[in-house]
This record gives sequence, structure tokens and C-alpha cells, in this order.
Amino acid sequence: MTATSAALLRLRLRTELRKARIAANLTQREVAERMEWSPSKLIRIEAGEVGISINDLRPLAAAYSISDRRKLEELLNMARGSRRMPFSEYRDMFSKDFMQFLALESAASINRQFASLAIPGLLQTEEYMRAVIGAFDKGEPEERTERYVEARLARQEVLENEECEYFFVLDESVVRRVAGGRRVMRAQLEHLADMSQRPNVTVQVLPFSVGAHPGIQGPFTLFEFRDEVMEDALFLEDSRGLTTASNSAEETRRYLERFWELEDLAIKDGVERVLRRLAERVVEGGDDLEALLQQEPA
Repeated sequence: MTATSAALLRLRLRTELRKARIAANLTQREVAERMEWSPSKLIRIEAGEVGISINDLRPLAAAYSISDRRKLEELLNMARGSRRMPFSEYRDMFSKDFMQFLALESAASINRQFASLAIPGLLQTEEYMRAVIGAFDKGEPEERTERYVEARLARQEVLENEECEYFFVLDESVVRRVAGGRRVMRAQLEHLADMSQRPNVTVQVLPFSVGAHPGIQGPFTLFEFRDEVMEDALFLEDSRGLTTASNSAEETRRYLERFWELEDLAIKDGVERVLRRLAERVVEGGDDLEALLQQEPA
């Protein structure tokens, strides 16, 4: 059982249990009282934050009047297979929302990301990620920074699954902002160009020339799943860089349409060439604001 399949099983199980509770016309509080649990325990199970033991699942299924033996066995198998969640060893470092994000990222069949601040974690080089993590994690022990880097590198393994598709739209500021120095940024842009040539990865750049655009409120990620039981998921980043999940199907649909609008506005053909030229200009110095300030007035 892989970590990816464990994540998908837990996500499927939480969906099935929530549907069963609603079908039984029970509130979370009513179920918690009947099971003699704290309300938070059921909330965490339905959120996919924790698994559920076989001993707890059997009476819960009875409370939901699940009497079909095949259905019960299916739920039990999901519970057995979902015990080992991906990235559980980093639970002490990440928020509940981000742990949910990691589980969905490892299980999604389609991943769509709009980035307006930095290269997405799945596409970062190790040196670039050290520069970015160091920028917001100043003063933290080196061991903690190393664990952040370790976790981010582990996340990138999902890209090796060519059955999954990845779509990235990057604001032009993302590929122009130098992080870690010119050498690091050049290597990052070259890596980004290489990644854009993978069959399951699409990278687009949204030029400054489009002006105000549908993604101006900030970065977001959308996940889609082959499993029909799984609903699409939306995650937003707030001003502190934390990831928050939306449970609204309507909001998720709006952001999917927003992503398609951004794709229509962004450069797609010739992106590899653009990225490699930007990599060269990073070394040359480019036309950044500091260079312009040094120029003599006309």
C-alpha cells in the first residue's frame, strides 16, 4: 500500500462516512453523543485529519444503519488501507489544512496551480527552495529548515506519475524575482524550462502586459480526482502564506473557470524559449529596477 493510495482511501472513507451520516439524518453532535465521543473526534474523521480504527468503524456503521455486508467490508478495507498517510512524519511542522493539502496533492489526478509570488514547490530546485524557505523562516533552527526542504523534495515525487497531469500558470513576477542570487535563479529557470517539456506538465507565464487579471487576489490550487466519489478541491493562500481549504463546490467551480481564463491570457507556446532567455538575462543583469536606477537621466 503506497502513501498515495492510503491518502486516497482516507479521503474516500471520510466522504462515504459523511454521506452515510447525512443519509441517516444525524448531526455530528448526535453521532458523537451516541458513540460517546467528543464532537471534535468525528469532525476530525470527516475532515480526513485522522483515520478511524476498525473497532470504532463497526459501531459507527451500525449507527448509520449500514447493514449491507459488502458495503461494510468496503468501508473496513478503506480504514485498513488508510492508516499510513503521506507526510505524517511532518505533522508537527504543518497546519491541519496543509496536511490535508499534501494528502490531496499526492492523490489528485489533475493539479492546477496559479502562482503570483514564487515558483510552485513542485517545480523548485533545492537551492531555490532553501532561499525561499530561508526568507520566511528566519531565525529557525537549521534542522527545521532541513526538514522543510526534505518534505518539499519528497512532494516532487508525484511528478513521476505520468498518468497525472499538472498545469501551472505563473505570473511574470514569479520568473523575474531573483531568489537566492543570480546563479541560483538561473538554475531554477533552466529547471523550470526542462520541467515544461515533460509530457504531463504544462507551464504558462502570465505577462505583465495583460494588466489586471482574474488571479490578482492571490495564489490558488485546484485538485481533481479520477475517483467519482472524490469531489474537486480548492486551496487558497492567505497573506501569511498559509493554505486554507474551501468546502464550497460553487467556489471551487468559480476558481476553475478563473484558472481557465488565466490560461487563455498566459503565454503557452514558446514558454521553454522564454524561460531559457530569462535565465540568460538573470546572469547578464537584465533590465531590473536597480539597473534602471543606475542609468543617467536623459
